[in-house]
Amino acid sequence: MRTIKSGIYVKLEKELLQRKRNESFRSLKQPNQNLIDFSSNDYLGLAKSEELFSLINNTNKKSHTVNGATGSRLLTGNSAYAETVEKNLAKIFKSENALLFNSGYTANLAVLSSIPQKGDTILYDELSHACIKDGARLSLAKRYSFKHNDLDDLEKKISVSTGQLFFVVESIYSMDGDFCPLEELVVLKKKYDAVIIVDEAHSTGLLGENGSGYSSSLGLEKEIDIRIHTFGKAMGIHGACVCGPKTVTNYLINFARPFIYTTALPPHSIVSIDCAFDFLGDHIQLQSELEKNISLFLEQTNGLDSISENKSCIQFAIIPGNASVKSASDEFHKNGFDVRPILSPTVPKGKERLRICLHTFNTEEEITRLAQLLKSLV
Repeated sequence: MRTIKSGIYVKLEKELLQRKRNESFRSLKQPNQNLIDFSSNDYLGLAKSEELFSLINNTNKKSHTVNGATGSRLLTGNSAYAETVEKNLAKIFKSENALLFNSGYTANLAVLSSIPQKGDTILYDELSHACIKDGARLSLAKRYSFKHNDLDDLEKKISVSTGQLFFVVESIYSMDGDFCPLEELVVLKKKYDAVIIVDEAHSTGLLGENGSGYSSSLGLEKEIDIRIHTFGKAMGIHGACVCGPKTVTNYLINFARPFIYTTALPPHSIVSIDCAFDFLGDHIQLQSELEKNISLFLEQTNGLDSISENKSCIQFAIIPGNASVKSASDEFHKNGFDVRPILSPTVPKGKERLRICLHTFNTEEEITRLAQLLKSLV
């Protein structure tokens, strides 16, 4: 058996040491259950919902007696139930078809690594999630980033593009919490005969009828060629799906390696997806409850220069420097709030920040106290 030379460990340790010097070393920590949650992506509180928990488990007991999928969808991992859930999701997202994936990360890898071909060009927003960038790297197509939400810069990049154009964006960005100018992007799509791919991770559940996402809330679902919906944020569970024409989902089944060569979601996860959307349909008022909390936070922090002014549940406060933002986060922890620092290189140097996530279960008193502490620190 071939052994790794000891020199590689020295190299790895040097790189880890550099991370520690930069105050950017990552380590796993147990969540502090005593802190008030202003950090998780559980925007609607579904991950914590005892009612949804019972619904999922009771439904699973009635309909399934196996623990795992036993194989990929193309081998032994498919089921009539999985196909039924996909049809239900297609209806919710107002799409011709939906195809389940184990996560939003693998869904984006699948789409971007397989559909754009050699000679084509992928143009993606510079603040796109890592999975979009990784998927683009795996593609044989050319790839260029454009300045965040800057469609003038996007047009400049079109001048050096070849083949089929793919515009890749997020509906709501995970660090800045701002919205993509989708309506304007659709105009460019028609002008240049491009394909639009939208990652709806942070809008699924929060916006649109039955949680159908940002594109659908604008009535643009027919203009967006491919949408990736992730269920690990507002829906409080796990998994994802790709929505688009049947040609697209059939192509992914045949050519997307992250779909072909991975074990399918277990039955319990598919039940969870089905139940979560049923639950949200019966509790759609959660969307308006979250909107009220967002409005309260914006009202309480009005006038603070370093605070974002977007209207999503993802807010942030810029505190430059890894050490400085970590110190600010520690102050929140001491005062009972779970507010996490986002360090470089996750965000650009000088753009380090506190990421503040608002939820339906955050009370008026908690939001007001959080805002007061924020005013004293920034």
